[in-house]
Amino acid sequence: MRWPDHAIWWHVYPLGFVGAEREAAERDASAPEPRLGRIAGWLDHLVGLGCNGLALGPVFASETHGYDTVDHYRVDPRLGGEGDLRRLIDEASGKGVRVLLDGVFNHVGRGFPPFADVAAKGEGSAYRKWFHDDLRTFEGHDRLVTLNHAEPEVADYVTDVMTHWLERGVDGWRLDAAYAVPADFWRTVTDRVRARFPDAWLVGEVIHGDYAGLVERTGFDSVTQYELWKAIWSSLNDRNFFELAHALDRHNGMLATFAPQTFLGNHDVTRIATRLTERRDLAHALVILMTVGGVPSIYAGDEFAFEGVKEEREGGDDAIRPPFPARPGDVPGHGGAHHRLHQDLIGVRRRHPWLVRARTTAHTLTNTAFSYTVEDGPERLGVVLNTGGEPAKVSLPAAGWTCVAGDAAFTGDGAVVPPAGWAIAEP
Repeated sequence: MRWPDHAIWWHVYPLGFVGAEREAAERDASAPEPRLGRIAGWLDHLVGLGCNGLALGPVFASETHGYDTVDHYRVDPRLGGEGDLRRLIDEASGKGVRVLLDGVFNHVGRGFPPFADVAAKGEGSAYRKWFHDDLRTFEGHDRLVTLNHAEPEVADYVTDVMTHWLERGVDGWRLDAAYAVPADFWRTVTDRVRARFPDAWLVGEVIHGDYAGLVERTGFDSVTQYELWKAIWSSLNDRNFFELAHALDRHNGMLATFAPQTFLGNHDVTRIATRLTERRDLAHALVILMTVGGVPSIYAGDEFAFEGVKEEREGGDDAIRPPFPARPGDVPGHGGAHHRLHQDLIGVRRRHPWLVRARTTAHTLTNTAFSYTVEDGPERLGVVLNTGGEPAKVSLPAAGWTCVAGDAAFTGDGAVVPPAGWAIAEP
């Protein structure tokens, strides 16, 4: 198994986490604020949670929210300088924690120097071919200018940025809006990056479509599994485990090609504690995430059941990207039941690393009761879920099932699951 097969990520949106200003100061007036040290102060929390990877949102110089990058070689002064980022990487490495950076290479902010040169010189700019003839923007966002991925110099630039930071100790890249970039562009870049850093983990942000086909065409290791994310909360809210079972069948097909990046929350979606109609279903959602195949991540704050709604307006991300205190112990919910549940279930995952490639088989499936096994070769676990208000009797393949987490009365070929209950068992 490669190191990414053992990864469980703790995902942070740095600008929000450290309480940075909404907009960057003028370049010449901005003295770096060494706020990345605030994230370093949470590394022990990450490790104590059971995670071993730190997935950072944008850390490069930008105009506002980080996804309008203006300099991919410079740390955003609201977070610090290069020395602060390298110290964070070193401190993480010292604790056995891998670091993932967020690369925004589909579009740039208007202050990106090559675009500023085009804005000033027009057709006379040496960078004119870096951008489309119509200087198009990304998905209607006027401040986000789309790069021309048919221009070889753009591929050279992206390759250089990625290798620059891999040389400085990061372990991989999340590639923002990867779905909007031509697959052959990504293949050119990923082949070059892997020639120098074969162990780097590259995950593309993809919302929907042919995930497995895209992985094969782009050279990514993984993509974001939004289908499963939606099926988890939707099936729980609707009391419709049939939707989840269908999504897991599709998930099995993906696992034949790659290990998807799985999640219940990230910096772009309403918090799972808010999304779910019943708060008690938080446990069911986490059980599913931690027992099915893939490379899972925890969005910082979800372990404390943070709430927050994503809104489609300016500032609509603020509620899901809040500032964190300097000390984990100051967060409401630290050490509480949901925090401990994360530790327990991540612990189950860590003790069964083969789950990264495990396929799921349904056994009992009703609207409110679901039992399934996850298997990889000779390895197997049984999982039972009940969202109903009465005990549920479910089946499993005949085995000497022993409960390792949760609460259910197991027999040789199934279990009785309490109302709103769940459990994980070993054969």
